Amino acid sequence: MGSRYANRGFAIGSRRALLVAGSCAFALGVTSAPAALAAGVAGLGVSPSISHAARIAAAPAAQPLQLVLPLQVDGAGLGRFATAVSTPGSPFYGRYLSVAALARRFGASKRERARVIGILRANGATDVKVDATGLLAEATMSAHLAERLFETPLAEYRSADRTRFLAPMAAVRVPAPLRGLVAGVVGLDTESLIPSVASSFLSAESRVRLTARAAAAQPSSSLPRSGTPAGCTAGIDAGAQDNNPGFTPNQYLTAYDFAPLYTAGDMGQGERVALIEIDGYDYTDLTTFAQCFGFRVPPVSGYGVGVAHPLAPMGEATLDLEVLDAAAPGLRAIDVYETDSDAADTLAAFAAPLQKASRKPQVISASLGLCESEAYDASGAVGIDASKRILELAAAAGVSVLAASGDNGSADCQDQSGEPIDALAVNFPASSPWVTAVGGTNLSLTAANQIAGQQVWNDTTIATAAGGGGVSGLFARPTYQAGVVPVNRREIPDVSMLADLLPGYSIYCTAAPACVNTQNSSPWLTVGGTSAATPLLAGGIAIIDQVLSASHHENLGLLNPLLYKLGGSSAAGGVFSDVPTIGNDIGPYIPGGNGQLLGCCTAGPGYNDASGWGSVAIAGLAAQAEQLVPSIVGFSLALPRHQQPVAHRELLASVACSAACSIGAFADVKVGRSKPFVVTSKLFSRSSKGDKMIPVKFSPGQLHTLRTALAQHKKIVATVYGALIDALGAIQNQTSGKKLRISS
Repeated sequence: MGSRYANRGFAIGSRRALLVAGSCAFALGVTSAPAALAAGVAGLGVSPSISHAARIAAAPAAQPLQLVLPLQVDGAGLGRFATAVSTPGSPFYGRYLSVAALARRFGASKRERARVIGILRANGATDVKVDATGLLAEATMSAHLAERLFETPLAEYRSADRTRFLAPMAAVRVPAPLRGLVAGVVGLDTESLIPSVASSFLSAESRVRLTARAAAAQPSSSLPRSGTPAGCTAGIDAGAQDNNPGFTPNQYLTAYDFAPLYTAGDMGQGERVALIEIDGYDYTDLTTFAQCFGFRVPPVSGYGVGVAHPLAPMGEATLDLEVLDAAAPGLRAIDVYETDSDAADTLAAFAAPLQKASRKPQVISASLGLCESEAYDASGAVGIDASKRILELAAAAGVSVLAASGDNGSADCQDQSGEPIDALAVNFPASSPWVTAVGGTNLSLTAANQIAGQQVWNDTTIATAAGGGGVSGLFARPTYQAGVVPVNRREIPDVSMLADLLPGYSIYCTAAPACVNTQNSSPWLTVGGTSAATPLLAGGIAIIDQVLSASHHENLGLLNPLLYKLGGSSAAGGVFSDVPTIGNDIGPYIPGGNGQLLGCCTAGPGYNDASGWGSVAIAGLAAQAEQLVPSIVGFSLALPRHQQPVAHRELLASVACSAACSIGAFADVKVGRSKPFVVTSKLFSRSSKGDKMIPVKFSPGQLHTLRTALAQHKKIVATVYGALIDALGAIQNQTSGKKLRISS
């Protein structure tokens, strides 16, 4: 379902931070969809999207559908492993496995994969494959064949915004041959998951209209640009036509403590970041932006997920790429995964960066999302659970996943016109416990571009724009939030960065009409939203991974357990900056609402649902990570001389680790020309670096075989291996074998 684009720029389009994705997670806090959500949707039931649309015809029989079938896998084992390697203090913290090893351990078996592929092909599907994670099967199938296989009629519908889509008219059934092999199917409903309006690109006309709507006494987070901008004149003056010049890269990078790492030469070299996008970008926009502000553009590659050609330039991907470029200009690579906005393709897009070992990123950034109830409606319990597995596997492989928390404050859901609904809601996939949710702030800066003050983004001159945050309806409280949040629910955001539209970020975007239009003739403009805050933090995390790699430490992986550990420690002041004022409740300003506060969320010191732990000082986090993230374990094997394995009933193997580890040893013992037998040790743990003499004991039957062979003067050779043991007691890595001749 993926196609490779040429290594060039396409262009970018802007939506807010409100796209969709599939993602979810629970091994850090077991969860299930609550009744309020589950009552509306069954995992394989009738699509809720048809309740707000008009049926216009039967589905065109030949229309191709891109389908994703989540496989039955060892989800419980994957969750336990991902938790163990993501938790500071765990003896297995940071002991990640490759995607291939995780797929073998927890994904569908080879036999099960082959059966699923064969059944789908036998029923007319094409482009059938099981992805590299072992979690998903993908296939293309005509609407007619899909109706027959899944025993449901499909129809064509038209939504309120006049877009057409297909959806099931009745409950979907997993066919008998696939039962026990797949959990369900995603993709029979092709409705776009993108809200009908965008975005954090604000035209001059919109500024006038929205400012007029705001009440004079209403508190607002909007501020004029402060500090000292730098760059080309056009870039510094971006937004000046609206009397709102935006922050330039030197300002927000200094404010968030990137400078000490840059001074040390750390700009992301050797690291790879993946972006999930639903629109395209123009590479020349990126180079113009970089030239203005004096940095390089890392190599950028585009990959299609469910799309055969580069997507049209708009604005969101341009924003993401330019902010990421500014934050980490030394990156080895930026991979852009462009996808359609339906449930199946978006689900596949989150797995796409994990498909090839040579392209596995250290960080995945997604400036997209949808409110939880709409995400659940779109993909059902099956899609939500499949997203969970993908994000668990990313964590288990040491990949950090960041997502925008949304731009409608604590009222994340939207109506058909794109206005927020007068009810509390949070954004998905940001609400997943396996994702770092990035909220929004605004800054006032000193002349040296240091933070003089911060407040939660709630720009009441733009009546419904605020950083997302609140309490999840899908996910239980993960263990890392225990003692921090009072209710047994996942709460977001985890941290926050600059997002306010006023003054916003200065960017360069030529895409029409998203950026250049009748209200805005200049490609230099100012943009905001948590969709800008997210790639900014992603660039910082990539640089910290570079620092860790240089000092032979593991990657950060899932950030949240480390962030919450630091937030509750004496080190918090050097890592986080509190955002103590305003909050993100937009209730009184929702058009058509009752004018009342929604009841969430207020700002304050420490963790809160308006800004999380506050903003992040990147160099401060790097310093703490070097102390807390474990070193990469090097281990070696030595065999003591003059052993008498038969007489002593055991082999001895000295296994040394460069850090705390769980280790063992095993041997293949070959007697004459017979088939070797295997003998294994117990598991041993070391709390610090050093070596351990490990006995590898023979069973009584093995000893009898060895004694008989010695009496017959047969040659006996043992090949001994040291083994590094993972969180589930399996071999994570092993040394090369050393041979030992057994003669006594």
